[in-house]
Amino acid sequence: MKPAPPPFSHVVIMGDLVGSEEAPDRRRLHAVFNAAVAAANKKHRSTLASPLTITLGDEFQGLAKSFSAAMAIIREMRFTLRRDEVACRFVLGAVSIETPLNAKKAWNMMGAGLSQTRDVLADKKDPNAYRFVIAQQALTEVLMNAVGLSITEIENRWTDRQFEIAALDLGSETSVDKLAAKLGISARVFYKIRKAAELDFYVRQWSALTLAADALDDQFGFHP
Repeated sequence: MKPAPPPFSHVVIMGDLVGSEEAPDRRRLHAVFNAAVAAANKKHRSTLASPLTITLGDEFQGLAKSFSAAMAIIREMRFTLRRDEVACRFVLGAVSIETPLNAKKAWNMMGAGLSQTRDVLADKKDPNAYRFVIAQQALTEVLMNAVGLSITEIENRWTDRQFEIAALDLGSETSVDKLAAKLGISARVFYKIRKAAELDFYVRQWSALTLAADALDDQFGFHP
Protein backbone atom coordinates (compact mmCIF):
# COMPACT_ATOMS: atom_id res chain seq x y z
CA MET A 1 0.00 0.00 0.00
CA LYS A 2 1.28 3.44 -0.90
CA PRO A 3 2.17 5.44 2.25
CA ALA A 4 -0.05 8.41 3.06
CA PRO A 5 1.53 11.82 2.57
CA PRO A 6 2.70 13.52 5.76
CA PRO A 7 0.34 16.06 7.38
CA PHE A 8 2.08 19.19 6.17
CA SER A 9 1.36 22.28 8.24
CA HIS A 10 3.23 25.09 6.46
CA VAL A 11 5.43 26.09 3.55
CA VAL A 12 8.92 27.11 4.56
CA ILE A 13 10.53 29.89 2.56
CA MET A 14 14.32 29.74 2.56
CA GLY A 15 16.53 32.02 0.54
CA ASP A 16 19.94 33.56 0.21
CA LEU A 17 21.78 36.24 -1.70
CA VAL A 18 23.91 35.26 -4.69
CA GLY A 19 27.50 36.43 -4.73
CA SER A 20 27.24 38.34 -1.46
CA GLU A 21 30.81 37.46 -0.50
CA GLU A 22 32.11 39.39 -3.50
CA ALA A 23 29.92 42.44 -2.91
CA PRO A 24 32.03 45.64 -3.10
CA ASP A 25 29.87 47.45 -0.53
CA ARG A 26 28.76 45.13 2.29
CA ARG A 27 27.05 47.91 4.24
CA ARG A 28 24.85 48.82 1.30
CA LEU A 29 24.06 45.15 0.65
CA HIS A 30 23.12 44.67 4.30
CA ALA A 31 20.82 47.69 4.23
CA VAL A 32 19.12 46.64 0.97
CA PHE A 33 18.65 43.07 2.22
CA ASN A 34 17.18 44.11 5.55
CA ALA A 35 14.85 46.60 3.88
CA ALA A 36 13.54 43.96 1.46
CA VAL A 37 12.88 41.48 4.26
CA ALA A 38 11.13 44.12 6.37
CA ALA A 39 8.97 45.24 3.44
CA ALA A 40 7.92 41.67 2.66
CA ASN A 41 7.02 41.00 6.28
CA LYS A 42 4.94 44.16 6.47
CA LYS A 43 3.05 43.57 3.22
CA HIS A 44 2.49 39.84 3.69
CA ARG A 45 1.91 39.73 7.44
CA SER A 46 -1.47 38.03 7.05
CA THR A 47 -0.12 35.13 4.95
CA LEU A 48 3.02 34.49 7.00
CA ALA A 49 2.75 32.18 10.01
CA SER A 50 6.30 33.07 11.03
CA PRO A 51 7.98 36.17 9.55
CA LEU A 52 10.94 36.15 7.22
CA THR A 53 13.95 36.15 9.49
CA ILE A 54 17.59 36.67 8.59
CA THR A 55 19.34 33.61 10.00
CA LEU A 56 22.88 34.20 8.75
CA GLY A 57 24.46 37.19 7.08
CA ASP A 58 22.95 36.50 3.66
CA GLU A 59 20.31 33.84 4.40
CA PHE A 60 16.73 34.06 5.59
CA GLN A 61 13.70 31.87 6.23
CA GLY A 62 10.06 32.13 7.19
CA LEU A 63 6.85 30.09 7.25
CA ALA A 64 4.00 30.82 4.85
CA LYS A 65 0.47 29.52 5.23
CA SER A 66 0.31 28.24 1.65
CA PHE A 67 2.31 27.68 -1.52
CA SER A 68 0.37 30.40 -3.34
CA ALA A 69 1.24 32.93 -0.64
CA ALA A 70 4.89 31.87 -0.68
CA MET A 71 5.06 32.21 -4.47
CA ALA A 72 3.81 35.79 -4.34
CA ILE A 73 6.38 36.64 -1.67
CA ILE A 74 9.42 35.21 -3.42
CA ARG A 75 8.77 36.76 -6.83
CA GLU A 76 8.14 40.14 -5.25
CA MET A 77 11.35 39.87 -3.22
CA ARG A 78 13.38 38.80 -6.26
CA PHE A 79 12.15 41.82 -8.20
CA THR A 80 12.61 44.18 -5.24
CA LEU A 81 16.21 43.09 -4.73
CA ARG A 82 17.02 43.16 -8.44
CA ARG A 83 16.05 46.84 -8.55
CA ASP A 84 19.01 47.36 -6.25
CA GLU A 85 21.21 45.02 -8.32
CA VAL A 86 21.09 42.25 -5.72
CA ALA A 87 20.55 38.66 -6.89
CA CYS A 88 18.77 36.14 -4.69
CA ARG A 89 17.32 32.64 -4.88
CA PHE A 90 14.71 30.66 -2.97
CA VAL A 91 13.58 27.21 -1.94
CA LEU A 92 9.99 26.47 -0.95
CA GLY A 93 9.43 23.31 1.08
CA ALA A 94 6.32 21.58 2.39
CA VAL A 95 6.99 21.07 6.12
CA SER A 96 5.31 19.78 9.24
CA ILE A 97 6.23 21.86 12.27
CA GLU A 98 6.29 19.55 15.29
CA THR A 99 7.40 22.04 17.95
CA PRO A 100 5.62 25.21 19.14
CA LEU A 101 5.24 27.72 16.31
CA ASN A 102 7.40 30.79 16.77
CA ALA A 103 5.21 33.57 15.41
CA LYS A 104 7.81 36.29 16.10
CA LYS A 105 10.94 34.89 14.43
CA ALA A 106 11.45 31.91 12.14
CA TRP A 107 13.90 29.98 14.26
CA ASN A 108 14.03 27.45 17.11
CA MET A 109 11.48 25.19 15.41
CA MET A 110 11.76 21.57 14.29
CA GLY A 111 9.78 19.43 11.90
CA ALA A 112 9.78 17.17 8.86
CA GLY A 113 10.92 18.84 5.66
CA LEU A 114 13.07 21.59 7.17
CA SER A 115 16.43 19.84 6.85
CA GLN A 116 15.66 18.64 3.32
CA THR A 117 14.83 22.19 2.25
CA ARG A 118 17.99 23.47 3.93
CA ASP A 119 20.06 20.89 2.04
CA VAL A 120 18.70 22.17 -1.28
CA LEU A 121 19.47 25.76 -0.33
CA ALA A 122 23.03 24.70 0.54
CA ASP A 123 23.65 23.64 -3.07
CA LYS A 124 25.41 26.77 -4.28
CA LYS A 125 26.01 25.37 -7.76
CA ASP A 126 22.34 25.14 -8.70
CA PRO A 127 21.51 28.25 -10.78
CA ASN A 128 17.74 27.88 -10.25
CA ALA A 129 16.25 30.79 -8.28
CA TYR A 130 12.91 29.02 -7.73
CA ARG A 131 13.29 25.55 -6.21
CA PHE A 132 10.83 23.25 -4.47
CA VAL A 133 10.95 20.39 -1.96
CA ILE A 134 7.75 18.34 -1.67
CA ALA A 135 8.01 14.97 0.05
CA GLN A 136 6.29 12.08 -1.73
CA GLN A 137 5.48 14.34 -4.68
CA ALA A 138 8.57 13.53 -6.74
CA LEU A 139 7.04 14.17 -10.17
CA THR A 140 5.45 17.47 -9.14
CA GLU A 141 8.71 18.52 -7.51
CA VAL A 142 10.76 17.74 -10.63
CA LEU A 143 8.34 19.55 -12.94
CA MET A 144 8.09 22.64 -10.73
CA ASN A 145 11.87 22.81 -10.45
CA ALA A 146 12.18 22.57 -14.23
CA VAL A 147 9.71 25.42 -14.74
CA GLY A 148 11.48 27.41 -12.03
CA LEU A 149 14.78 27.06 -13.87
CA SER A 150 13.17 28.18 -17.13
CA ILE A 151 11.81 31.28 -15.38
CA THR A 152 15.21 31.96 -13.83
CA GLU A 153 16.96 31.79 -17.20
CA ILE A 154 14.50 34.23 -18.75
CA GLU A 155 14.98 36.67 -15.87
CA ASN A 156 18.75 36.36 -16.10
CA ARG A 157 18.65 37.33 -19.78
CA TRP A 158 16.74 40.53 -19.15
CA THR A 159 18.55 43.80 -19.73
CA ASP A 160 17.90 46.58 -17.25
CA ARG A 161 15.33 48.08 -19.64
CA GLN A 162 13.60 44.75 -20.17
CA PHE A 163 13.43 44.20 -16.43
CA GLU A 164 12.00 47.68 -15.97
CA ILE A 165 9.23 46.91 -18.43
CA ALA A 166 8.62 43.45 -16.97
CA ALA A 167 8.28 44.92 -13.48
CA LEU A 168 5.79 47.49 -14.75
CA ASP A 169 3.82 45.16 -16.99
CA LEU A 170 3.42 41.97 -14.96
CA GLY A 171 0.10 41.95 -13.16
CA SER A 172 -0.66 45.53 -14.14
CA GLU A 173 -4.09 46.56 -15.39
CA THR A 174 -2.74 49.87 -16.69
CA SER A 175 -2.88 50.32 -20.47
CA VAL A 176 0.29 49.91 -22.51
CA ASP A 177 -0.04 53.51 -23.70
CA LYS A 178 0.10 54.77 -20.11
CA LEU A 179 2.96 52.43 -19.16
CA ALA A 180 4.93 53.51 -22.21
CA ALA A 181 4.28 57.18 -21.47
CA LYS A 182 5.56 56.65 -17.94
CA LEU A 183 8.85 55.46 -19.43
CA GLY A 184 8.95 58.16 -22.08
CA ILE A 185 8.73 55.74 -25.00
CA SER A 186 6.12 54.87 -27.62
CA ALA A 187 3.73 51.95 -27.27
CA ARG A 188 5.44 50.38 -30.30
CA VAL A 189 8.84 50.47 -28.60
CA PHE A 190 7.26 49.14 -25.38
CA TYR A 191 5.85 46.14 -27.25
CA LYS A 192 9.18 45.56 -29.00
CA ILE A 193 11.07 45.47 -25.70
CA ARG A 194 8.36 43.33 -24.12
CA LYS A 195 8.71 40.79 -26.93
CA ALA A 196 12.50 40.74 -26.62
CA ALA A 197 12.06 40.06 -22.90
CA GLU A 198 9.94 36.97 -23.74
CA LEU A 199 7.22 38.19 -21.39
CA ASP A 200 4.41 36.16 -22.95
CA PHE A 201 6.43 32.96 -22.46
CA TYR A 202 7.44 34.10 -18.99
CA VAL A 203 3.82 34.65 -17.99
CA ARG A 204 2.87 31.18 -19.24
CA GLN A 205 5.68 29.61 -17.23
CA TRP A 206 4.80 31.54 -14.10
CA SER A 207 1.11 30.68 -14.53
CA ALA A 208 2.06 26.98 -14.68
CA LEU A 209 3.91 27.31 -11.38
CA THR A 210 1.05 29.12 -9.69
CA LEU A 211 -1.44 26.51 -10.92
CA ALA A 212 0.75 23.79 -9.42
CA ALA A 213 1.00 25.79 -6.18
CA ASP A 214 -2.78 26.15 -6.02
CA ALA A 215 -3.21 22.41 -6.60
CA LEU A 216 -0.78 21.62 -3.77
CA ASP A 217 -2.65 24.01 -1.47
CA ASP A 218 -5.90 22.18 -2.23
CA GLN A 219 -4.28 18.79 -1.70
CA PHE A 220 -2.67 19.71 1.61
CA GLY A 221 -5.52 21.86 2.90
CA PHE A 222 -3.46 25.05 2.98
CA HIS A 223 -5.29 28.37 3.14
CA PRO A 224 -3.52 31.74 2.86
